[in-house]
Amino acid sequence: MNKRPTLSIKPKAGPASAPAAAPKLRASHHRDLKPALQTQFKADLKPDSLAFALLGAATAVVQVHGGTALPQALAGVFANTGATPQQRGAIQDIAYRAMRQLGRSEALVAQMAPKAPDPLVGALLACALPLMAANEDGQPPYEEFTVVDQAVTAAAAHPDTARAKGMVNALLRRFLRERQALLDTAMLQPVARWNYPQWWIDAVKAAYPQQWQAILATGNSAPPLTLRVNTRKGSVEDYLKLLEGAGMAASRIGPTALRLAKPVGVHLIPGFDQGLVSVQDAGAQLAAPLLDVQDGMRVLDACAAPGGKTGHVLELANVDMMAIDADAKRLQRVQENLDRLGLEAALRAGQAQERDWWDGRPFDRIVADVPCTASGIVRRHPDIRWLRRKGDALQLATLSGKILDNLWHMLKPNGKLLFVTCSLWPQESEAQAAAFAVRNRATRLDAPGQLLPAGGNEQDHDGLYYALFQKPA
Repeated sequence: MNKRPTLSIKPKAGPASAPAAAPKLRASHHRDLKPALQTQFKADLKPDSLAFALLGAATAVVQVHGGTALPQALAGVFANTGATPQQRGAIQDIAYRAMRQLGRSEALVAQMAPKAPDPLVGALLACALPLMAANEDGQPPYEEFTVVDQAVTAAAAHPDTARAKGMVNALLRRFLRERQALLDTAMLQPVARWNYPQWWIDAVKAAYPQQWQAILATGNSAPPLTLRVNTRKGSVEDYLKLLEGAGMAASRIGPTALRLAKPVGVHLIPGFDQGLVSVQDAGAQLAAPLLDVQDGMRVLDACAAPGGKTGHVLELANVDMMAIDADAKRLQRVQENLDRLGLEAALRAGQAQERDWWDGRPFDRIVADVPCTASGIVRRHPDIRWLRRKGDALQLATLSGKILDNLWHMLKPNGKLLFVTCSLWPQESEAQAAAFAVRNRATRLDAPGQLLPAGGNEQDHDGLYYALFQKPA
């Protein structure tokens, strides 16, 4: 039976499919499409149609090509179209699919199109082609000819794509006729096979010659929704029973980490609004316990937003907590999380490499989750691979080194500093940690080091790096 050409993709609200914004790396080189997009959405497309979602997602993809992080691009589309939560869920789902398969889609379009299409046309095709691939259950999200029909409808509804509606129709129908041959040819290109820029593939191979394929494959998978149980308010076992009573299957993948079998919106999670749990990757949940905090200590969470580590530290001990972030608006998110958990911390807007925010009182513990390329969290941020450039690691490692050296001066003798990145590149992780230890004569303590991204029954976490240092007495 044919699926209706409406928004049958369920909204995937919440952190499982709406990760925090990645940094913008360069200014957009495409002209702004928003005013025309807003008019056409309202005038020509049914809001509950797949065409509406395809055009919204394609507009976001164009913005990513211009250097805007996908969450920011989607926020602009939502604001300009007045999309409902259901429509937002569909647009978001299509855009994230497009990012995860962008290398393959663009290789297919290059084979079929006589010349490179205009940006919005190319983005529309990049959004439509992944909808013809099967989900994990082996079924495509829509009937293939529904996708073709609605992609053509979307093209016809926008002045920048209307002239190309015939090409959109011809290319998508050709793909259906010649799918295997086209895919076989495309998959000869590493960028199409793995859906990463060539330099990224080469860098992973060089750093992890035995694991590189598994790393790339994990980055192309959809992320889990992982919870951190607030042990101040209940045990992990009790919360598992609460989930079971709500009909939600979950598995334990860490001391306080539970992975939901099926992601849902955060406000549908039992006890979330009451602070019983928070959403946090299982790998990120290792940070707070590594600090070994004790009641009465003074603790700093540098580069704190959105506040997962801040909240976790406060769940573990009664400490004098300060959290800083360069973005005052992102600190609002930290405060919202603290309010939900019923916890308190002093929040400061400031640059971690500066000292103008510091009151001069040293800290017993510091967690420094420093800026990095975020190469270890691409399954949550699939746009990162297309936004980054090969030289970004050096630039960000230089900044991170300044931050670590600055924070070291704020640490008490015998105090501990935890260095964290969500990067896979040794330049930003182990090489950074080794150089820092030499510069500051810091003692290295036991820590996990590099965690490679993993998805499985017992382990399911992002790619993070941990190094723990103690300051001489």
